[in-house]
Amino acid sequence: MSGRTAALAGNPNVGKSTVFNGLTGLRQHTGNWPGKTVAVARGRCASDRRTYELVDLPGTYALRARSAEEAVTRDALCFGRPDAAVVVCDGGCLERNLVLALQIFETGLPAVVCVNLLDEARRRGVRVDLEELSRCLGVPVVGTVARRKASLRQVPAALDALLDGSWDGEPLRPQYDPIVEAAAAHVAAALAPGLRGRLDGRWLALRLLEGDRPLLARAEEFLGWRFTGDGTVAAALAAARVQLAAAGMDGAALAEELSAVPVRTAQVIAARVVTRTAAPDRDARLDAVLTGRRTAFPVMLALLAAIFYLTAVGANGPSAWLSSMFEALGARLSAWLAGAPAAVRGALVDGVYRGLTAVIAVMLPPMAIFFPLFTLLEDAGYLPRVAYNLDKPLEKCRACGKQALTMMMGFGCNAAGVVGCRILDSPRERLLAMVTNGFVPCNGRFPTLIAAASLFLAGGAGTALALTAAVTLAVGATLAATALLARTVLRGTPSAYTLELPPYRRPQLGQTVVRSLLDRAVFVLGRAAAVAAPAGLVIWLLGQAEAGGVPLLQRCAAFLDPAGRLLGMDGTILLAFVLALPANELVLPLALMIYQAQGTLGGVGTTAALGEVLRANGWTAVTAVCVGLFTLFHWPCSTTLLTVRRESGSWRWAALAAALPTAFGAAACSLVAAAARLLG
Repeated sequence: MSGRTAALAGNPNVGKSTVFNGLTGLRQHTGNWPGKTVAVARGRCASDRRTYELVDLPGTYALRARSAEEAVTRDALCFGRPDAAVVVCDGGCLERNLVLALQIFETGLPAVVCVNLLDEARRRGVRVDLEELSRCLGVPVVGTVARRKASLRQVPAALDALLDGSWDGEPLRPQYDPIVEAAAAHVAAALAPGLRGRLDGRWLALRLLEGDRPLLARAEEFLGWRFTGDGTVAAALAAARVQLAAAGMDGAALAEELSAVPVRTAQVIAARVVTRTAAPDRDARLDAVLTGRRTAFPVMLALLAAIFYLTAVGANGPSAWLSSMFEALGARLSAWLAGAPAAVRGALVDGVYRGLTAVIAVMLPPMAIFFPLFTLLEDAGYLPRVAYNLDKPLEKCRACGKQALTMMMGFGCNAAGVVGCRILDSPRERLLAMVTNGFVPCNGRFPTLIAAASLFLAGGAGTALALTAAVTLAVGATLAATALLARTVLRGTPSAYTLELPPYRRPQLGQTVVRSLLDRAVFVLGRAAAVAAPAGLVIWLLGQAEAGGVPLLQRCAAFLDPAGRLLGMDGTILLAFVLALPANELVLPLALMIYQAQGTLGGVGTTAALGEVLRANGWTAVTAVCVGLFTLFHWPCSTTLLTVRRESGSWRWAALAAALPTAFGAAACSLVAAAARLLG
């Protein structure tokens, strides 16, 4: 079977990635489209005739790229030479989705239209005549419910028909004003000798008339021909523009024509193939509560509190079980190494093993509860509503509302949030979002926050309220930092944008839990464990090595102790924050390692045991509050800082991304500590 490449394109929130996952299963990998640094997912699927490599492109509304993700989609479709495109549309809002499909048809790329989410469309009273749609568009059209894999078998079969030549339809191309068509034909004739069939002449002529400079530059790079400087093409273009100007179809009028005609064409087609019946609008009723002026934020805080409560209460039992199991295994390991030199046994058991198992016992249970719950909200369609609710506050901070989406990504991983800033159109707004993303607590900070709150506040409800307050404070600090930067070093006017709210969907519970555990909990735990094992060895060695009869570990902690006390903590905690630069998950395990004699971590996997160790080393409620504040606001992990450097192109912005939250955290901790001392 011969292999072909098919690119999956579509608007955001049409289920494109679900189609991709359903077709490729586990046969996926991640890579970059040639010439771009934005990662795209790739995978393989098979039909009866051949195999296909599918490429899941970033969602876009049009081929006029304004962000890095949209540029990847444009370049992949126009210049990446896939054999075909699969344009995924939402059956519930077909009219808007068809605009992108018509633009893709104009490029000359063979295409299949996949009308997805038909189950949701039916629930909303929408019916799509797929056969009539295929006749109108002149391309194969398939209807799918992506979560039902059986419906996806039509997609590779339609690609076969398209690429084998058995499909005899002609793709519909929007027809512009005759004056525009004549001008485009004149320019296309001049382009034809240099194109040699590598690009569609009419499409490129329209882009020349339109003056889409980024696209034209990319086309010249692809062709290896500077056609904008070619005398014949320049003369034809000048003559075409004279014709357009004489007919009053130049400048804004031409831009309006090129934008409006695909929209009107989509409207006409949708009117022919879509029928609507009255249906209860459940989404509107839910949005009235979840995005309402008076109810949005209370509901958001209540949901966060519920998630944190379930996490705090549910993690105790599994943590205790893991701790006891690791203690028993550690005893066996120590007995097995009884004949080894004491230094070797200490390094492996007290250093590497105990360091690694402490991280697992402390972190895994809360993450295994928190991440699936958070993912369920995401899959149900609630997180885009959170971004919508934050739009107006961000607008008041002179930032783009899209930054709310990158903040949501930051709750999973700050590095991912920084990469997600590519969706912002303006370089200024990208920098605003990148520099302030570290104010949002990532996955790795929650274990420390949960432990500190659980140990020093009353019960699960108190922990949930404390964590909800912490997240609220983090969002407020993000807005404050954004407003500060937007009025100083990053002054400017925010750009307008469109935020689409996807329909509410019933999450697939089993798949969501497995995905969140593998993609989030296990990933974060693996990253922490990879650092914890060698860190445990290093701390053990520092605990064994002495200078002037004092272990080096104690000397380092003593050196940082004055600064730690000023911040309401101590030198050990501050040293743990410094050593945890590679991964925020390690702060509490590292502090426990340093507290233990000779840098050895004993059985402290349970909440009660953790509390005993911490209280024995001087922790109070004030200490817990300051640790929580500094956990929220300090330098991001090394991966995030390197990502800021790569995305911004400057260490200056990475340094600011580290210094700004640290300054905020230091100030907050100092004020709390000073107030506590003043009040005795």
